Amino acid sequence: MAKGKPDLLHGTLELLILRTLAIIPRHGWAISKHIQQISKDVLEVNQGSLYPALYRLEGKGLIESEWGVTAKGRKAKVYSITPGGKKQLSQQESHWEAFYLAVNRVLGTA
Repeated sequence: MAKGKPDLLHGTLELLILRTLAIIPRHGWAISKHIQQISKDVLEVNQGSLYPALYRLEGKGLIESEWGVTAKGRKAKVYSITPGGKKQLSQQESHWEAFYLAVNRVLGTA
């Protein structure tokens, strides 16, 4: 059996995006890169998943965007978390922690 990188669980990507944007506003590529770096290259977010998730979050009013310029001088949409997004993040983190603890209990590691 080949060792591959784990797939993100349903709903996890939005949580990771909100957590990333709670630190500082970022453009799409920087969001993806941050998640990859923090996870020590275990989690990779491809554009085909990232941008639809960003559009969903923006549609729900959890993040907002404006055009800005990257460190390399390129024009890019910069995303930031809204107050509603911070509230949602807090709720999702609580749910994730409960899920994590429950799975560890089943595995016998908690």
